[in-house]
Amino acid sequence: MKKIYQLVFFLLISSSAFAQFPKPNPAPPSLKINGSELDYFSPKEYIIGGTTVSGTQYLDKEVLITLSKLNKGDRIVLPGEATANAIKNLWAQGLFDDVQLNIDRITGDSVFFDIAVVERPRLSSIELKGLRKSERTAISEKLNESGKIINDNLYNTTRRTITNYLLEKGFFFTKVEFKTRKDSAQDNSQILEAWVDKGNRVKVHEIVFTGNKDFSSAKLKKYLKKTKQQAFYKVFGSGKFSKEKYQEDKLKMIAKMHAKGYRDAEILKDSVYKYNDKSVGIKIDLHEGPKYYFGNITFVGNAKYPTKFLQQVLAIKKGEVFSEEKLEKKLNNDPNNGDINSLYTDDGYLTFNAEPVQTKVYGDTVDLEIRLVEGQQFTNNRIILKGNTITNDRVVMRQIRTKPGEKFKKNDLIRTVREIDALGNFDEAKTSPLPKPNPADGTVDIEYTVEEKPSDQIELSGGFGAGRIIGTLGLTFNNFSLRNLFNINAYKPLPKGDGQKLSIRGQTNGKFYQSYSFSFSEPWLGGDKPVSFGISGFTSLSNYSYGLNTSADAQQRIRLNGITVSIGKVLNWPDNFFQITHALNLQQFILNNYPGYKFSTGTSYNLNLQEVLSRDSRDSPIFPKSGSYLRFTLQLTPPYSLMNKVNYATASDKERYKFSEYHKWKFEAQWFQRVVGNLVIKAQAQFGFLGQYNSAVGQSPFERFKLGGDGMMGFDFLQGSEIIAMRGYANNAVIPLGANVAQAQQSGSPIFNKYVLELRYPVIDTEQAKAFIVAFAEGGNTWDRFRDFNPFNVRRSAGVGAKIFLPIFGLLGIDYGYGFDKIPGISAANNYGRQGFTFSIAQQLGGF
Repeated sequence: MKKIYQLVFFLLISSSAFAQFPKPNPAPPSLKINGSELDYFSPKEYIIGGTTVSGTQYLDKEVLITLSKLNKGDRIVLPGEATANAIKNLWAQGLFDDVQLNIDRITGDSVFFDIAVVERPRLSSIELKGLRKSERTAISEKLNESGKIINDNLYNTTRRTITNYLLEKGFFFTKVEFKTRKDSAQDNSQILEAWVDKGNRVKVHEIVFTGNKDFSSAKLKKYLKKTKQQAFYKVFGSGKFSKEKYQEDKLKMIAKMHAKGYRDAEILKDSVYKYNDKSVGIKIDLHEGPKYYFGNITFVGNAKYPTKFLQQVLAIKKGEVFSEEKLEKKLNNDPNNGDINSLYTDDGYLTFNAEPVQTKVYGDTVDLEIRLVEGQQFTNNRIILKGNTITNDRVVMRQIRTKPGEKFKKNDLIRTVREIDALGNFDEAKTSPLPKPNPADGTVDIEYTVEEKPSDQIELSGGFGAGRIIGTLGLTFNNFSLRNLFNINAYKPLPKGDGQKLSIRGQTNGKFYQSYSFSFSEPWLGGDKPVSFGISGFTSLSNYSYGLNTSADAQQRIRLNGITVSIGKVLNWPDNFFQITHALNLQQFILNNYPGYKFSTGTSYNLNLQEVLSRDSRDSPIFPKSGSYLRFTLQLTPPYSLMNKVNYATASDKERYKFSEYHKWKFEAQWFQRVVGNLVIKAQAQFGFLGQYNSAVGQSPFERFKLGGDGMMGFDFLQGSEIIAMRGYANNAVIPLGANVAQAQQSGSPIFNKYVLELRYPVIDTEQAKAFIVAFAEGGNTWDRFRDFNPFNVRRSAGVGAKIFLPIFGLLGIDYGYGFDKIPGISAANNYGRQGFTFSIAQQLGGF
């Protein structure tokens, strides 16, 4: 009977140690004695003579002894809690499948223990089942568990990593089950198989608000921009639920409520619950609070400007709806520099700070005190440039408007960054100015950090025109260095670094058609002043009779040669966004039996002077979000008919048009305005008019306008004509009412106008590429006579498209437009002049 009591007492002590650590079918703990018997009703104190560990493969035995607290020399009462605690401490590590504590021997008053363990297997790898390859790759990168013990903690961590990843992808009800199998390649290692059931991507079936009084549920749902509720009228659905986007939407919703004057608005609690297997519901409990209004606004610390003037700049009146967003904008973050911070920092007060303090809240009114720290005026000292590994310092430094010795201006800093980016040689996202004030002497050093990017472009394309394949190769070097042309060490693969531009382009389908051109421009002639110089030339030949058995005189061909020399200057009045350019152009047209013009055989010369006045304040050359682009062009030839003695009433066409005479007027305007976020609206208007000096001579057969299509030269280079893109219509399809179709498409029209309204949104904005999608509406038309001109009588189109800018290729585009108006005279077989898709490559950003 005594032994039975002893056994029951031992089991009670041991089971209490393991009750907190359940394990499937664990081996019962035991305390075995070799050669001696413990009296459980007569505990006795012993000295631990030593502790050994058996059964370990990978674990440190000394660490396990320390964890058991059975250290040599310690005193222990047997039987007692110390042995149970030793086993409990080891089980708590989650490292073992079995733990037993044995008394190896008792010698006198010394006891010797042996801890026998069976280690749990270790993880060699995790195999993910039920997922796509891309999902497996993404999750595996987050799971770095190799070598860890396979236990409940590993299961929980793995399950949480998988479900969190899939939750962000819209899989709200993911289930994960685990299986293990032995890894034959490694001892005591197992492969963990995670079997994943993703379930369905879920949508939001309902969004329920409580606590809202002044804000309707419909209004609050609109504030959740990326978390949309399902509705029957949403043709393409409401999108997948994303936990991350939902968290962002909650913050933005509360910010909107604050901006409406509800400064106490907050989310008390919210929950996302399962509605069915394919959707979830969202419940948001709100506290709106009262609507607040601005009260008295006072300024303290202002010595530079009087309070009345600062209140005018702040432009917030007493009684307006209280909005911290508006207050912050008018103090520090007006994108048009209409804030108080810009007022000071544009006058040298670099360390200026404005802190609004709510001094009194009474009823629904908030009084504010704007505490200003004006600081001192700073003068620019050293200008430091870093990161330009290819471009020479002087090329960048001449764009910098923060000059040493001048008063610091924030606007000059912003303008400098814009103009450095406009060079096209640096990654716009990496251009960073860093002012370093020196309060001791009132100066500031400004450090500009840039990062070079590939800026050269290649145009390599094939096209189809006049029943033949056309090949094009174009090379543009945007950071060329002419002065190093004969310096072999400067070739990388061509000499670079001086900011000059060299462009070479060839287009041909063999001897039937050939066109070659080159251009070179130096933005700073002499390197000291913003005076630009450019020279370009081209030659093209089209032989419509090549390969036919015709004599040289009977062949239909045209050759066009030309050269242009230009010089331009940046103006300081009316402001320094203006530039004027003077260009002298000489073109030669050699026709032989070539139809479609005023004469078919002969030579004509076009010598003209071109004056261009432009203003460009766009904040980016690729994807402008603000600013404008204006250009007025006047092109004049000498009035030959007023100086020579030719009788044009009886002169032949060959003699009449030997020297082209005309005056040509063009105007283009583009405006860019941010609507919300990165959504930008672009408005554009263009007009062109080709006039004549002498009605007896008539209008020039060259320098006319061709409207419609992608705006690219292509095979149909339209000798002497300007090509104006208009999406939704085929190339050259928009012709005057009543005109001969073939002749009008061949020779062009003397008058055109065009309007564009475009919504743009960026989808990629990285160093490697920039891309944006567009929705557009266009209208345009052409006329033969000014008396028929009506700027509101236009052919209309609308559509969508996408543009991508790659540094090596330039701007590439694809658009789909629908032309609403049929072009009279063009047959149904040619779709009445309409065309859906248009493509463009290396397109210029301006309209002409």
